[in-house]
Amino acid sequence: MSTRVKVEEDLDTHPLSILGEALESAAETFGEATTNARESAKVAAKKVKKTFNSGLYKSAYGISYGVVYGTVFLTELLPEDNVLRRGFEEGAEAAREAVASKKVEAASAARLSTSARKKSAPAATNTAKPKQRRTLPKPRKAGA
Repeated sequence: MSTRVKVEEDLDTHPLSILGEALESAAETFGEATTNARESAKVAAKKVKKTFNSGLYKSAYGISYGVVYGTVFLTELLPEDNVLRRGFEEGAEAAREAVASKKVEAASAARLSTSARKKSAPAATNTAKPKQRRTLPKPRKAGA
């Protein structure tokens, strides 16, 4: 028993054990640094994404504002019986109606697909696809 205690004391003061402890400490520090770097990269990516989205929004807003304001300003400068003014006004009205009808179509399609899914969900017990028959092409006539 006394020799075992001496061996353990010798290992504690051995230069290689000190080196091993230093390497373990360095590995732990490196692992912490890696974690910190990942977190910093995530924060930086979020900031870049936010800045990019903000710039994209402001660009789209500016273009939209410029086009609409310019058209409205030009329309107001033209006389009321002018063909170009009437074309702008009627074109804008047609665009509004087209957008409204697309919204109504999309809403009704969503309602139909939702109700169809609800009706077909309990009845759909067989999920296997039916086998499709292969048809051979008709032979060509000679000389055709």
